[in-house]
Amino acid sequence: MAYGVYSTDLLTSVLKDTKTIALVGASPDWRKASFIVMKYMMSKGYDVTPVNPRAAGSEILGKPVVASLAEISHPIDMVDVFRNSEAAGAVAEEAIAINAKTLWMQLGIINEPAAARADTAGLTVIMDRCPKVEYSRLNGEGGWMGLPSNIISSKRVRRL
Repeated sequence: MAYGVYSTDLLTSVLKDTKTIALVGASPDWRKASFIVMKYMMSKGYDVTPVNPRAAGSEILGKPVVASLAEISHPIDMVDVFRNSEAAGAVAEEAIAINAKTLWMQLGIINEPAAARADTAGLTVIMDRCPKVEYSRLNGEGGWMGLPSNIISSKRVRRL
């Protein structure tokens, strides 16, 4: 599998089929990217569980924070990794253990061995992408960064 090259159909399918997300590396700091992504994905109807051992027992955006994926009591469709590339290996193993459907590594996070293990275990693997950016791009909500572009267009877009 060629990691890093993902079709629009694949990204659309993953985002459409995903209902539950475990966000590993979630931060309670509203200025951090993980907080912004969590808030955005929740606003789109996803059930997001924040995972952060240092913040376990507290809440982020009204959701209880857990220390590990193993502590989540409901099925998880997507594990969104906001950790460095090296740490993504252990997260991949946890994602496999909980039978997640997708392992999604955020922008700048690339771990080919972890991706290969997850792929072999049957998970869909996406690396070096952001689900917030892809969701907003696929729904015509903004520019490539998922930010409002203040441009009105008559271009027909495919909705998830």
